[in-house]
Amino acid sequence: MSLDQKFNEAAEKVKTFTKRPSDQELLVLYALFKQATVGDNTTDKPGMLDLKGKAKWQAWLDKKGTPQDTAKEEYIKLVEELTAKYL
Repeated sequence: MSLDQKFNEAAEKVKTFTKRPSDQELLVLYALFKQATVGDNTTDKPGMLDLKGKAKWQAWLDKKGTPQDTAKEEYIKLVEELTAKYL
């Protein structure tokens, strides 16, 4: 199975979790997913009152410079770890 197939499978698996991961776990999942699919964050920083948007933006920015394949591998590994806790 290719890396892209494993990544897509992991992304689908997240949708089947029966319990909600912690906010920090969700931020890491989001950041790795965005880095893997889009690459480095080049978007404008959200407004001061958009706390959720700023947290997501910063988490993604923290992954800057991570190659997309590396982000995919980290995402797959994290989903495997979280599956044991939340599925």
